[in-house]
Amino acid sequence: MTTGPGVLTASYVASTADGWLASNDPPEPQPYTYRLRTPCAVDTDAGDVCRPDDDALCPSLPDRIVQVMVVERRLVVLPGGNTIDPSFDPDGAAPGTPVGPWASQPRVCVDITALNPPPSPAEVFRYFQTLPLPELTTQQQPPGDGLVGLPVIFYTDSPTTQTFTLDIRGFTVDIVATATGFTWHTGDGTDLTSTDPGAPYPDQTVTHDYSSGTYTAWLTTTWGATFSVDGGASTAVPGTTTTDGPPVTFDVLQARPVLTNPYD
Repeated sequence: MTTGPGVLTASYVASTADGWLASNDPPEPQPYTYRLRTPCAVDTDAGDVCRPDDDALCPSLPDRIVQVMVVERRLVVLPGGNTIDPSFDPDGAAPGTPVGPWASQPRVCVDITALNPPPSPAEVFRYFQTLPLPELTTQQQPPGDGLVGLPVIFYTDSPTTQTFTLDIRGFTVDIVATATGFTWHTGDGTDLTSTDPGAPYPDQTVTHDYSSGTYTAWLTTTWGATFSVDGGASTAVPGTTTTDGPPVTFDVLQARPVLTNPYD
């Protein structure tokens, strides 16, 4: 259950042989309730600048969510009607009632998989990198062979957006991928970059001059994305990925003038 941006609650947080583990299924009645806060949430509440979490320092485990969290705990009333701290008077409160202030514990890597939080942007990015994104094809004009002195026009007419719907731990995640950058490898050692997919004549935006020879060109597309969880607001995926389109090979010929008799 979330209690605010960057905050999770848990019934049980403990250090185990495999690291810190959070759960809502404690092995026995616990004297504390816990909340887990991201370092960014803690820094913001303290009036500091929000710094990126150090999740890269945590182990990457298959099908597990391990994040840097600030662990805080608070006394609760036990089934016997008291707490483990005799200085607190529960005053007849029901078992499980929180008592007293939150106390900060370590800032550590915690396995929060059992709490089943909504997918984070970093988690969605990991899925985004594995999606079967389109490999955009390269079109050139003139079609077939080119001519020295006549720039070759490059463009792609492949779709530059695609939507994917994934199930991530029971959450429906819609990812809208959009081509944000294009790198045209011309085959002669030159790379042309653009933020548009190019266009055919007469609206061309990507062109290249060649000397005579045979060339193989292809297109690398950079993809960005946004995502939403269970139909909620869209959020940017924090990162990009690329795909390489199929190569095209063509000749560039040297045209030579030939005198002819116009009366023949």
